[in-house]
Amino acid sequence: DADLAASVAEAVEATIDERDRAETIRAALDNEASGVLHARSMSEAVLFTEEYAAEHLSIMADDDEALLERITNAGSVFLGDHSPVAAGDYAAGPNHVLPTNGGARRYGGLSVDTFLRSSTVQRLDREGLAGIADTVTTLAEAEGLEAHAESVRKRFD
Repeated sequence: DADLAASVAEAVEATIDERDRAETIRAALDNEASGVLHARSMSEAVLFTEEYAAEHLSIMADDDEALLERITNAGSVFLGDHSPVAAGDYAAGPNHVLPTNGGARRYGGLSVDTFLRSSTVQRLDREGLAGIADTVTTLAEAEGLEAHAESVRKRFD
């Protein structure tokens, strides 16, 4: 809604000078990464959100859960009118160490998972390996790793 977007921008502007950190706030808002987006549709808003990959993302919409299902690139998400970012920073969230500058496209926030080590396990049978053998040998040879290619071929000698 264009009127809502304009109202938000005006409300933010109107309160800056009241804040102790007004200079810091102005500098942050003058940054090219700050602004108020007026999307033509929720789909457009979701596309922007996924590309922007916000550190903190507030979703206040009637269908916030449905929108959340479409968002994967956000450090921490706050749903509804009563979930301010400050609550997550200080009391309701797991922590305040979140990916910045679009890092949420690659990383999540710091959590217990950050300190866990995982391994992947693969098991192929003869038919499975045969199905990918050409791909593996082609890529291995393209990388100059002839022994990798040969490790596949030897299994079919």
